Amino acid sequence: MNSKPKLAVLASAAMLLGTSAAFADDYATYDYAQVVSAQPIIKYVTVKTPVSECWEETEYYTVNNYPGSTAGGTIFGALVGSVIGHQFGSGSGNDAATVAGGFIGGIIGNNAARSRQSQYGAEQHSRPVKRCKTSYREHREERIDGYRVTYRYHGQKYMTEMPYDPGNKLRVRVDIRPAR
Repeated sequence: MNSKPKLAVLASAAMLLGTSAAFADDYATYDYAQVVSAQPIIKYVTVKTPVSECWEETEYYTVNNYPGSTAGGTIFGALVGSVIGHQFGSGSGNDAATVAGGFIGGIIGNNAARSRQSQYGAEQHSRPVKRCKTSYREHREERIDGYRVTYRYHGQKYMTEMPYDPGNKLRVRVDIRPAR
């Protein structure tokens, strides 16, 4: 069988169906109906609102005030002691006095450096610090989600839901077709 006649029949059928659908809107007319009531449709929603709370706290911190090691004091004491010890004695006694003076001067210098360190130490300090925290407060609110509209057209009451309040009149579509 030839496919060209089949294609022509299908195209004709599609045109007839499309034409009848286009003519279907010709039966519609528009009119106005009287609105009897428009009741809001209430929806409850939870709203979260951020709330920032701030306060002041005291923060403590430590500062170490140590001047360093005692090596500098020990070396300085040993040098001064050696110079002073060198002033005493003669010959090998002079060498022994220099060594002894250096040893004693080192001990004295070390003790002096330690005693200075004991005057220093860790100091506690404080300072105010601002702290903040954000929390959320919740509350429920009513929101209008649309309107339940009752209207009267030619003595009959009808009801529909709409996204807005239509006012006193509502435009309606009246579809008149022959019965089948």
